[in-house]
Amino acid sequence: MQQRKLGPFSVSAIGLGCMNVSMGYGPRIDDDEAGELFNAALDHGYTFLDTASLYGLGHNESLIGKYLSHRRDEYVLASKCGFSRTEEGKTIMDGRPATLAQTCEDSLRRLDTEVIDLYYLHRIDPGVPIEESVGALAQLVEQGKIKTIGLSEVSAESLRRAHAVHPITAVQSEYSLWTRTPERKVLATCAELGVGFVPFSPLARQFLTGKSPDLTQVLEDDIRATIARPRFEPANFSRNRLLLVPFGEIAARIGCSMAQLALAWLLAQDGDLIPIPGTKHMEWMIENAGAADIELDAATVAELDALINEDTVAGHRYTDALMKSTDSEKDWPR
Repeated sequence: MQQRKLGPFSVSAIGLGCMNVSMGYGPRIDDDEAGELFNAALDHGYTFLDTASLYGLGHNESLIGKYLSHRRDEYVLASKCGFSRTEEGKTIMDGRPATLAQTCEDSLRRLDTEVIDLYYLHRIDPGVPIEESVGALAQLVEQGKIKTIGLSEVSAESLRRAHAVHPITAVQSEYSLWTRTPERKVLATCAELGVGFVPFSPLARQFLTGKSPDLTQVLEDDIRATIARPRFEPANFSRNRLLLVPFGEIAARIGCSMAQLALAWLLAQDGDLIPIPGTKHMEWMIENAGAADIELDAATVAELDALINEDTVAGHRYTDALMKSTDSEKDWPR
């Protein structure tokens, strides 16, 4: 697979989001099956793996440690901190320095590695100044436990504040044809500061593959039924699904799948964006990798821009409560 620069690293143009094998979209798959998927991903050219302490409450990191530690020199490893569990078992944002330090120790142990290449603050804790959280991560860099620092779902203002404390290597946020929030400010700020950008959910939580069910056909704990439900509610989904007809026609004209077309659109954007589609299916992992070989001309990119965007899609990307608490949404007031 072609390579792209991400701070000091050279990584595959498409990375692997590892969350899906542990949580988020239906039951987790068997551990050995997940191990086969991860190893096959490396064999197919993926060199950038993305996980987090939150995914499966450590389960996802443990899988990577168990099945890939013997190939540790073959991939750039990203993980995330910034959440903790209360005594009642509730998951909360927690950006306190002591929590971040302990989370890193736990992640290193589970990942069976001496250092994490890119360590993101998963979300900004509204009760802790971002300068304090990033300062704690900077100490982890000094201690040799992490190599670089990233931020997830942050606004342009928060990125600037963080970057003033310690250089930020990458910002990770949801970005796809149907979620354009980063286009408001943060992409330009990343370009200005020399910060890489990593789109998550680049396939719109399976919608852009043409295979996604609506809200009534997923389990109660599926992300599409919880935090991302507005666009998958039957009325909105029916409207949005109409966009897939011309989208599929463009994919057929190009000679690729709809998933590959969605990823190729991201790869055609200015800057070295590195999307990280997640999957627990071997065939889809291989299919996604093929998008790196597709080059779209400017006319096709413009055609896709006009077809699927924030104005043509019905429903917000998150529930109202989550929209209000997500820092990146400050760049896109509604």
